[in-house]
Amino acid sequence: MTPLIELKNITYQAQNRRILDIPEFQIQEGEFLGIMGPNGAGKSTLLKLLAFLDRPSCGDILYQGAAVTQGDVPLELRRKFSIALQQSLLLDGTVFYNIAIGLTLRKVPKQVIKEKVSHWLELFGISHLAKKNALYLSGGEAQRVNLARAMIVEPEILFLDEPFSALDFPTKIKLMEDFKQIISETNTTAVFVSHDLMEVHYLTNRLAIIVSGEVQQSGPTPRVLEYPNSSTQSFLNEWKKFYPIAR
Repeated sequence: MTPLIELKNITYQAQNRRILDIPEFQIQEGEFLGIMGPNGAGKSTLLKLLAFLDRPSCGDILYQGAAVTQGDVPLELRRKFSIALQQSLLLDGTVFYNIAIGLTLRKVPKQVIKEKVSHWLELFGISHLAKKNALYLSGGEAQRVNLARAMIVEPEILFLDEPFSALDFPTKIKLMEDFKQIISETNTTAVFVSHDLMEVHYLTNRLAIIVSGEVQQSGPTPRVLEYPNSSTQSFLNEWKKFYPIAR
C-alpha cells in the first residue's frame, strides 16, 4: 500500500544544529499516529515537515508516492490537511463563523455551509454555542470549536499538536472520549504530537518515539509501550511512576 506521506533521507538543521535525522518514515491511510519524545526531541518540527509547513534541509517528502517540491506546495495539496494546535486561535466572531471559515474560503454554497456547520456543532456537543462569540468560551469549549473547524473540511490528514494539554483533567477526558469516537466514525488519518502518554495510549493505534531528533522506535502503540527497545526505555521509564500502562 502506498503511504499517504513518506519521508526519505530527511535532515533538518537550524542554527548549525541538526534537529532531525530521519532516513525513512511513513504515514498510512486510516492510522492514528502518536509522536512522543523528550522536550527538544524534534516532535513539533517533524509535524511541520509532515504538514508541509516547513521544508527539510535535505531529503524528499512524498505524498501518495509523488515527490512534493519544497517551497512550492500547491494550494490543492495544502487543503487536504488540517491542523489543530494547543492554542485554539479562534477569530473574533461567533462559533458558527469560526467553524465555517474553512468552507467559506473554499466558496462552498451558504446552504451547504449551514448544514455542515450544524452537523459538526452537534457532533462536538456545542450546538448551543453557535451564536456565542468564540473569544468568550471556556478552554474546553474553545478546543471543541478548534477541532470542529479542523474537521469540517474533511481533511485527508489531521495534524494535532498537543490540543488537550492545557485542559483540566475532567474536561480533557470528556473531549478525548468524544474526539476518539468522531475520528473512528470518520476514519480520519491523524498525526498527534503529545507529551502525555495517557493521551497517546487512549487515542492512537501507532506510536513513534523520537529521541535526539531520530525515530528510535515505531509500531503499534500497545507493542511499543509493552516492549520498549534500549533507546526508548529510559524515556518510557519516567512514565512508569505515574501511568501503569507503561510498565
